[in-house]
Amino acid sequence: MSEGKSEKGFVPMILLCFFLGTFGVHRFYAGKIGTGVLMLLTFGGFGIWALIDFIMIVCGNFKDKEGLPIKS
Repeated sequence: MSEGKSEKGFVPMILLCFFLGTFGVHRFYAGKIGTGVLMLLTFGGFGIWALIDFIMIVCGNFKDKEGLPIKS
């Protein structure tokens, strides 16, 4: 794992989470396919999981598949 920021952008990530978070689209974008499928099947944990992810993205704590923080 290299140091630095993820190649994934903050704006696309937050927009995907806001509009399609219950379907886990932001997780697919981040490369987290497994949890993306789980979110798709559970409608984002009935909205709770999607809300938590949205807050984590806004606060800058959301990481991509390789553990790198999303660049702002």
